[in-house]
Amino acid sequence: MNSEEKTCQNCKKQFVIEPEDFRFYEKFKVPPPTFCPQCRLQRRQVWRNERTLYRRTCDLCKTSIVAMYPADAKFPVYCRSCWYSDKWDPLSYGRAYDFSKTFFSQFRELLDAVPRISLQIDNCVNCDYTNQIIDCKNCYLVFGAGWNEDCNYSYRIISSRKITDSFFIFKDEQCYETIESRDSALLYFSQDIADGLNLLFCYDTSGSDNCFMSSNLRRSSHYFRNKPLDKEEYAKSIAEIDTGSYKKLEGYKKEFADMYAKSIHRYANSKNVTNSTGHAFSNTKNAYYCFNGSDIENCRYLLFGSQAKDSMDVNIGDGMELCYENSTSGVEVYNIKFSSDTWPQVRNLEYCESCRGGASDLFGSIGIRGKQYCILNKQYPKEEYEALVPKIRKQMDEVPYVDAKGRIYKYGEFFPVEIAPFAYNETMAHDWFPLTEREVTGEGWRWKEEAERTAAIDISPSDLPDHIKDANESIVGKTIGCLHKGFCNQKCTVGFRIIPSEFQLYKTKNIALPRLCPNCRHYERMKRLTTYKLYRRQCACDYANHTNTRQHIHHTEGRCPNTFDTPYASDRKEIVYCETCYQAEVG
Repeated sequence: MNSEEKTCQNCKKQFVIEPEDFRFYEKFKVPPPTFCPQCRLQRRQVWRNERTLYRRTCDLCKTSIVAMYPADAKFPVYCRSCWYSDKWDPLSYGRAYDFSKTFFSQFRELLDAVPRISLQIDNCVNCDYTNQIIDCKNCYLVFGAGWNEDCNYSYRIISSRKITDSFFIFKDEQCYETIESRDSALLYFSQDIADGLNLLFCYDTSGSDNCFMSSNLRRSSHYFRNKPLDKEEYAKSIAEIDTGSYKKLEGYKKEFADMYAKSIHRYANSKNVTNSTGHAFSNTKNAYYCFNGSDIENCRYLLFGSQAKDSMDVNIGDGMELCYENSTSGVEVYNIKFSSDTWPQVRNLEYCESCRGGASDLFGSIGIRGKQYCILNKQYPKEEYEALVPKIRKQMDEVPYVDAKGRIYKYGEFFPVEIAPFAYNETMAHDWFPLTEREVTGEGWRWKEEAERTAAIDISPSDLPDHIKDANESIVGKTIGCLHKGFCNQKCTVGFRIIPSEFQLYKTKNIALPRLCPNCRHYERMKRLTTYKLYRRQCACDYANHTNTRQHIHHTEGRCPNTFDTPYASDRKEIVYCETCYQAEVG
């Protein structure tokens, strides 16, 4: 079987369907896609809202709740206890399939009728202002996370304690402004750390402790600006670093950015992988174009996936097999296609949304729990269901849905963006594929007009004390003006407040008060991340430009000929090495 070049019907760019892709489509019994991988990812991400929250009323019990849907949503929104209760029946919204209409137009009508759960918060305590989390306690503005305690303002953190303003954290404790770290503690303003302890402004260190402004370290201690010191010298030098001063802290951040740019960057972060491409994944075999995952086998185009086998085109999935074109699915799920928010222990679903525990053999259904053989929420006898589903698939090909821009949706395409329950700028898609309002509406997609920020500012950022030692608890609960003043594309809240546990962190760890609101801080961190796309590049190791400390395979002169797929685009400033040169130089 040969590869084929196709034109994406969304972005109009060329993309290649590889022989291995075709083998997956045969296994899934689906036609090849008409959207390229990046457009497929963007389309799925529109079906997941993580960080946009609203105050509204539960449409069943009428209590005030926090929800990921605004008060003017077309469909009812229930609090968690009401949604999981027996006070309503998803089957009561069922309707017979109408072969005179397209499938997606009928599904859209069902979307506008069936109640939705306010937030995805499972088995959590004191975590009201969070979303897409499980088994957490005392967390505030934490999203896409699980098994955490006492964490604030963070994203994609797992099995951690006392984490604040951080991204992609696994089994860490007491970290602040840290990105991509695991099995570490007491990290501050650091990135890409493994098994670290008491690090400040460090990048790419493993098994290291008590270091400041250092990078590319392995099993090192007491490094100060990348130079080894004895314990006494280090203690004296680190005592002169004052992160409690906002002015000095901003200087350290600039110094760190310069050090980061001059450091050696591994072409991809991976551990224990075989025959795989992507970034930030581990314990993986035969994975292609996979990002931020672990324990993956025979998978392609996965984002935030783990415990996955024989799956393709899934963003957010944990514990799945034979899944294709899904947004948020997992926990012992099998054979799920073209679906959103389907978990746990569901099987044999197609074009379903928000279906839960034990549901199986569903097509085009919403909110079904523990039932079988449903189409558009109407339950059928097994034989009738199995006879009707192939007819609907055939009708989807013969009478396809066509969206506002002429994109054609036959059987085998994920849900159209224009029927999503969220506006584009409420979703993951806006975070990873940012567009302006004009661009979004030009595509025929929805944009949510943000309410005008009119919070009364108690303290201007310019009036905050430069040093945390000069701040007292009276600042807690006061509205502080954000430096951006809303003049940014970062969902700036204009004003923000500092919560008590946050203030104690700043005081005890000698950290200057922030001048940006939590949203702006979040998006400033995002700027430091790579994208979920791979680029073909040549190794940057070149004796004419870089001073290496060890002899490499290309000896003592000339540039390394190795090429690789990496998330670092060629126009980025990072110095990116192949695996061989990286191991020779860093280890």
